[in-house]
Amino acid sequence: MKPSFQSIRKWAVQTARLCCGVPDYDVYVKHLREHHPERPVPTYAQFFRERQEARYKGMGGRCC
Repeated sequence: MKPSFQSIRKWAVQTARLCCGVPDYDVYVKHLREHHPERPVPTYAQFFRERQEARYKGMGGRCC
């Protein structure tokens, strides 16, 4: 069975976002609701800020 164009497109978009460091909010919300229903769902802005802080550890930019 061949994968559909939509499933390939979804995979490609998600892969590109991860390569560029842009987290996938929809996937995170789905995971949170399925596996951690007791936790509140953050807004996109809160989610993005938390992901950026986790990625850069709250430090300024690096030169190298």
